[in-house]
Amino acid sequence: MPSTFDVERPLEPPTEFAARALEVARGWCSPALVNHCLRSWVWAKTLGESLGLTVDDELLFVAAMLHDLGVTEPFDAHAMPFESSGGAAAWTFAAGAGWEVPRRERVMQVIERHMWVSVDVDEDPEGFLLEAATSLDVAHADPEKWDAALRREVTARVPRLDFGSEFSNAIGAQASRKVKSRDVV
Repeated sequence: MPSTFDVERPLEPPTEFAARALEVARGWCSPALVNHCLRSWVWAKTLGESLGLTVDDELLFVAAMLHDLGVTEPFDAHAMPFESSGGAAAWTFAAGAGWEVPRRERVMQVIERHMWVSVDVDEDPEGFLLEAATSLDVAHADPEKWDAALRREVTARVPRLDFGSEFSNAIGAQASRKVKSRDVV
């Protein structure tokens, strides 16, 4: 599946507000987690293009940048799943940007749904794309949905660093404290 993504061009956020979400991710997340967020954006964007989906690029970018805030120490709500605390942080971020309540709810919903086993593309294209993208990046799920050359190019440009061990440790810590959470692995 060829893509219009140009790995030579910087990974530019689609709007100024989206750029602020990237700034938040860079301020609160490790470099490995930021790179995961950026790769997730690319995987979501290119999959959406290959499927001909109409999506809200700004909302999808913000969700991709902020979806794992809940695994970081400052945003780790000890009583709720990380996807819920990340969604709440994104809702708050969107409120500060002046987004209307329904759009705040959407960014939170997309982030919470990224941990679902699957999301119906017809009901929630952004949620579907973020779930598929993060599944590829974390578990190498369904790699055939993306061009192999694109996967290699993006991973070379936005390296994994120590994402695997870092994320595994974070999820393990979450699971040990939140035994009723969806994020128990």
